Amino acid sequence: MIKLTHLSGEVFLLNADLIQYVEARPDTFITLTNGQRIVVAESMDEVLRRAVAYQQAKYLIPPPQRQGVPSGPGDSPS
Repeated sequence: MIKLTHLSGEVFLLNADLIQYVEARPDTFITLTNGQRIVVAESMDEVLRRAVAYQQAKYLIPPPQRQGVPSGPGDSPS
């Protein structure tokens, strides 16, 4: 999820996986995979930065481990 701002100033969270494309015209329009369009206060470059950071974090941060439970194949319990 990325935090964005409606033009009205209301902050909301958007599932960045649903972004199909982003346009600057001059407001920033985000089109989602379901066809819904959202206008946000952030620039196109800022939306891109946040979406990329979200994708990087999604794949680089390991999931939390429960004590005594292996986290994957070949792992031994703590």
